[in-house]
Amino acid sequence: MDYRKLGNTGLDVSALCLGCMTFGIPDRGNHEWTLDEEKSRPILRHAVEAGINFFDTANVYSDGTSEEIVGRALKEFTRRDEVVIATKVHGAMRKGPNGGGLSRKAILTEIDASLTRLGTDYVDLYQIHRFDHEVPIEETLEALHDVVKAGKARYIGASSMAAWQFATMLHVAEANGWTRFVTMQNYVNLLYREEEREMLPLCEAEGIGVIPWSPLARGRLTRDWDDTTERSQTDQFGKTLYEKTADADRKVVEAVAAIAAERGVARAQIALAWVMAKDAVSAPIVGASKIGHLYDALAALDIDLSDDEIDRLEAPYVPHAVVGFS
Repeated sequence: MDYRKLGNTGLDVSALCLGCMTFGIPDRGNHEWTLDEEKSRPILRHAVEAGINFFDTANVYSDGTSEEIVGRALKEFTRRDEVVIATKVHGAMRKGPNGGGLSRKAILTEIDASLTRLGTDYVDLYQIHRFDHEVPIEETLEALHDVVKAGKARYIGASSMAAWQFATMLHVAEANGWTRFVTMQNYVNLLYREEEREMLPLCEAEGIGVIPWSPLARGRLTRDWDDTTERSQTDQFGKTLYEKTADADRKVVEAVAAIAAERGVARAQIALAWVMAKDAVSAPIVGASKIGHLYDALAALDIDLSDDEIDRLEAPYVPHAVVGFS
């Protein structure tokens, strides 16, 4: 396993981060395709044994059960000081006022709830899952700063938002002497490259580590365009990401398939290698519902795409409407 610094921090993370949205009780939350604890544990164990030390979850994944499953497994399979645990806050965890968002009340409540579910005293990376248009930036940033100073998080990060919003938050934190974001978890893959316009250059200039979510476009880059899976058939959010650009996206998927066939490797390896070739990227977040998915991701670490291959992968792309946040 290769390890690298997370952005401009001193934190060493594996070149792959295991995304843990796949793990959770299926009838809890919005993801009925998730794996229960019995099915999740072998994948988490193989990840640890392969040298992956970076695990990303969120409070809203399967109504908190993802955090519970991940916390119990990591406690059994490795030592706490050897892993980097990331989780997120923003989505509604209960009905009624103050059940979600990025108010001071919500952040201070949810960090404690996440720590309880994970079974740990601190998380290594605490991320805002989205931008909150209804809460002053200053309130959010000071609350996150207090979480760090209380020892409940080592670093803070952000997720999908407009580049101008992220730049503003970085400026406000610096102006007030508050803890600065060190990561951006955004949507980057061969089917959605809009982040190359502003967000990736901003992160590179500011020393922000980029940890892209859905680098395989929810599996669409790993199979023929018309093939379906249980997840693709029930993933309502995923359907909104691709439905308007199907003709162009199909050509990208075909380019991935062609290069994978020429190299004699799985398509996932080609798609991941393209993401990892981006200078701003610290570690893509990969999901795995089967051990084979994990092996494909690990094998991608050994692939260096040529300039010609990158050109072929990128050529069919057309500009997309902004998706992944509002």
